[in-house]
Amino acid sequence: MKEERNLPAGIPDIVLAQFNEFLAERLGLYFPEKRRHELKRGISAAAFAFGFEDMESCIRWLMSSHLSNCQIDILASHLTVGETYFFRDKNIFEALEKHIIPELINSRKTSDKRQQIRIWSAGCSTGEEPYSIAILLDKMGCHLRDWHVTILGTDINSNFLRKALEGIYSEWSFRDTPSWVKERYFKHSKDNRFEVLPHIKKMVRFSQLNLAEETYPSVINNTNAMNVIFCRNVLIYLSPEQKEKVIQRLFRSLQPGGWLITSPAEAVPALYSQFTKLNYNGTILFKKNDMQTYLINNSETTPLITGNFLPSNSSFEYLPEHTGVFQTDLSEKTAVQSIDDGVLDDAQTSNGDSRNDIKMAHLARICANQGKLNEALECCEKAICADKLNPGLYYLLATILQEKGLVEEAIVSLKRALYLDQNFVLAHFALGNITMRQGNHLESEKHYRNALTLLSRYAQGDILPESEGITAGRLSEIIANIIGNWK
Repeated sequence: MKEERNLPAGIPDIVLAQFNEFLAERLGLYFPEKRRHELKRGISAAAFAFGFEDMESCIRWLMSSHLSNCQIDILASHLTVGETYFFRDKNIFEALEKHIIPELINSRKTSDKRQQIRIWSAGCSTGEEPYSIAILLDKMGCHLRDWHVTILGTDINSNFLRKALEGIYSEWSFRDTPSWVKERYFKHSKDNRFEVLPHIKKMVRFSQLNLAEETYPSVINNTNAMNVIFCRNVLIYLSPEQKEKVIQRLFRSLQPGGWLITSPAEAVPALYSQFTKLNYNGTILFKKNDMQTYLINNSETTPLITGNFLPSNSSFEYLPEHTGVFQTDLSEKTAVQSIDDGVLDDAQTSNGDSRNDIKMAHLARICANQGKLNEALECCEKAICADKLNPGLYYLLATILQEKGLVEEAIVSLKRALYLDQNFVLAHFALGNITMRQGNHLESEKHYRNALTLLSRYAQGDILPESEGITAGRLSEIIANIIGNWK
């Protein structure tokens, strides 16, 4: 229960309206007139946490500068509801187990695509949802033997993510959960708390992400080429404009044939015109059309399929915030169509830049964002052939190799990038992330501290090379948080 304070409530309406717009722009949070009392209550609690005696002074202070991670955490914790529980909404997990995952398995049997499942819990709060997904996939283990499974949990609130990483929960997190979940997948402690078993923890990666920012889809922060995205009880907090932008970005983050799962209150069909809508026992789910069909016939609305599904024919880590690369101009759509047809030369011709290395690097990013990793690798290697001394291309190659599970090859590529440019900040950062996941904290800390040293030479607002938007100040905060979590 959050502490509520009886602080002075006399905030001028114009100040409250300005702060509401500020929150919508910076955090994506929006409070319509009927929820303004929630905004006032949240500001009251946040003001006390920030050390202010009145809310208006706190508001003006927050609006006067760039929000830090600490400020974002405090605001998010008081302005959003972080409560959830394991296997919330049985219908959705039944659909995942009985229809979505089997369909994906069957589709891979008839193609040469890598046997992998990529699931993203966007707005994962304290981790109950992504761990529920991991438990379900572990339960289906006999069907997923030899498959590479990626489960990503992201949230704007790093305090929630720290709890998720810890993986320890009270009885309240199991309030409507089948008994077998606790019995088989949790260790019961003396204080009547329950810890997620290690092999389930290892299935989930957590990172901080603000859905209101244009930082996804991206190979860099692993938000691309998803098969399933859970985004439940998140969109209800967004302004209509932000809601539309987030849905568009989530659409782009899905592979063709991928699924978007929202809460019943958010499943308003008019918001998801680019998806096919399916009804499973009263629960509306959204499926991304095949890309070729979407490019040829991008209609305003798609049919609602009622009844059950029709048979188908077909470590807490702060990651850099990276602008998605899949744009929708005509030349790029043509390029994507050529990639889908397997004609890379045509794709190269249709993508208008005259320099071959730029063309192929751009196409590599497009392919990677769609999960076409073999094509992405081929394009990137062609780009390197055209410009062998460009460290950014080796960095791009490393991100694609990581996606393919070729970690050692990715390390080699990052070291080549550093050989060409020893001041390449993101290469140090990427090596720090990889060695941290390998458990080599000494090597990881060396790379992180090298990155911090290089970042100190930049102004806080400088955009870093190859980052497509991340500033020196933001990356410094991310690295400082990582190192701080070790201590």
